[in-house]
Amino acid sequence: MTLEDLRVFVAVCRAGSLSSVARDLGCTQSAVSQHVKRLEKETGVALLERRPRGVVPTQAGRILEEAAAEGISGLDLAVRRLHDLLDGHSGQVRVATGATTVRHFMSDAVVTFRRRHPKVNLDFRTVSSGRGSFDALTDGTLDLAWITIGPPVRGIEQRTVAELPWLLAVRTDDPLAARTHLDAADLAGIPLIRLPPNSTSAVHLDTACTELGVRLRHEPSVADWDTALLLAELGVGRAVVPAVPGLPMPGEGGLRLVPVPGLRPLPVGWAVRRWDALSPPARAFAGTVVECRVAAAG
Repeated sequence: MTLEDLRVFVAVCRAGSLSSVARDLGCTQSAVSQHVKRLEKETGVALLERRPRGVVPTQAGRILEEAAAEGISGLDLAVRRLHDLLDGHSGQVRVATGATTVRHFMSDAVVTFRRRHPKVNLDFRTVSSGRGSFDALTDGTLDLAWITIGPPVRGIEQRTVAELPWLLAVRTDDPLAARTHLDAADLAGIPLIRLPPNSTSAVHLDTACTELGVRLRHEPSVADWDTALLLAELGVGRAVVPAVPGLPMPGEGGLRLVPVPGLRPLPVGWAVRRWDALSPPARAFAGTVVECRVAAAG
């Protein structure tokens, strides 16, 4: 049993496919299968169940996957910390972001951090889902993930940095643009541009409305908040969006943002595997983002 056997096995369990892991690693499916077979031979149990559309871990496989992922993550973290001991002023911080995160939440922090830590490389990676961010944090391929805070996730620590009020984005010539605010009930029946249905922020908005007995009527979804704002400004539709930093001020341009104070705000912030195990550069960057956020809010 080798470390590479375990790494490949964890990757197969998460991908649910031998062939996709082979493509990612640039090897043959047979080579991937050999890693799994060695583990099965040494443990004496079947670790994967073959199905028509891929593979899933058996009960024994899930036990090994969980233990292996934990051990690999710990080893990777230890190696990074050893590098930090050699030179605490350099290194790399790997951050998962959404499409609009850096622009709205981190632009000032990136400039400040680079001035303070010029030898540290910031590596921003787009991850398609919160689950993907959590998996990457667990296996050690990411240090930090900026997320919409959601329910507890085993093995992940979440920390709220800001709670964002909701706004209705409309063109300035829209009948609703003259309102100083809207009640949540005013949203019922209004066709709304929405974020992808499986996104945490979309789920949070739907839940906040449901708590107040409001059912939203949705038009086709878009990929991110900025696209929803652009479509609203073009008059293509209306959109309920969180009050992210950097939005237009009232009276600027062709967009009007009407507060909806009755809706429960959207919590956003950091997710990490363990705060006490973050490398010094990662801890410094996370703190810089919070610092700049507080300064902007003040």
